[in-house]
Amino acid sequence: MTVIPPAATDRAAAKKPPGGPRSVILRALLRNKLAVLALAVLALLLVAALFAPLIAPYDPNAQDLLIRLRPPVWQDGGTGTHLLGTDQLGRDMLSRVIHGARVSLLVGAGAALLAGVIGTAVGLAAGYFGGWADRALMRLADVQLAFPSLLLALAVVGFLGSGLWLVVLVLGFTGWVSYARVVRSEVMSLRTRDFITEARAIGVTDVTIMRRHLLPNVMAPLATIGTLHVAAAIVAEASLSYLGLGVPKETVTWGAMLADGQLYLGTSWWVAVFPGIALMLASLAINITGDALRDVADPKAYRR
Repeated sequence: MTVIPPAATDRAAAKKPPGGPRSVILRALLRNKLAVLALAVLALLLVAALFAPLIAPYDPNAQDLLIRLRPPVWQDGGTGTHLLGTDQLGRDMLSRVIHGARVSLLVGAGAALLAGVIGTAVGLAAGYFGGWADRALMRLADVQLAFPSLLLALAVVGFLGSGLWLVVLVLGFTGWVSYARVVRSEVMSLRTRDFITEARAIGVTDVTIMRRHLLPNVMAPLATIGTLHVAAAIVAEASLSYLGLGVPKETVTWGAMLADGQLYLGTSWWVAVFPGIALMLASLAINITGDALRDVADPKAYRR
C-alpha cells in the first residue's frame, strides 16, 4: 500500500487553482486587458439598448427642420442641447445612435441564438449517428454554403418584405452551418471515448447521451462561434438596412442612418460618421471578446 506524504498532497493542493472552471475562465479573461476593454464597451452598448428611452434625450424620430444639420457641440454652430448634432430632418443624432443599438444587438443576438440551436442540433446528430445521417446533413450544409449568406438574405427579404423578426429569422437560418461543422467534428472525436461507451452499455438513450454528455463538451467552441456570429449578424443587418431591405424605415438602425447620411458626407459628416463609429465599435468589441473566449477555452491557455 502506497502512502502519499502530507507534504506532497499540500503541494498538489497549492498547485490546483482555487474555485471551479468558471472562476478559472473568468480570471484568465480578466488578465486580457483588451478583452476587458471590449467587455466594457459591450456593457455600455447593452445598457444603451435596454434603457434607450430613459437615456436618450429626445425622441429619435422627432423632426424639427429649423435645426436641421446642426453640427456637434464642439464645432462652430453646435449647441449643448444636441451633443452630436442633428440630421437632415432635425432629428437628434445622439438619441438615434442610442436607439440604433437596440435593433443591432437584438438582431445579432437573436440570429446567433437561432443559428446556434439549429447548427448544434444538426452537428450533434451528424457526429453521433454518422453513416447516412451524417452524409445527408453534411450535404445539406454544402448546399447552404453554395449560396452566399448575404445574397440569400437579400433575396429572401426582398421577396417576403422587410421586418425585424424576418431579418432575425433569415440571418439565423443562413448562419447555422459553421455551428454544425464545429459541433460535428467535436462529437466525432468524443463518441468513441470510454464514458460514451459506458453510457451506452448501461442503457442510456441516445438523446440523453447527446444532451448530458456531449453537449456540455462542445459549449466552449459554441460560445466562441456565437460571439463572432453576433458581430457578423450586426453587420449583415446594417447592410440590409443600408440597402433599404432591413427593418421598416420608422425603426432606427445604424445601417439606415448610414444610408441617410451618405449624401451629406461632404458637408455634414456627422450624419453618417457617428452611426458608422457605433457599428464599428460594436463589431470590434464582440470580435475581440470572441477571440478572448477562444483563447481561454484552449486548455493550453491554463498552462501559461
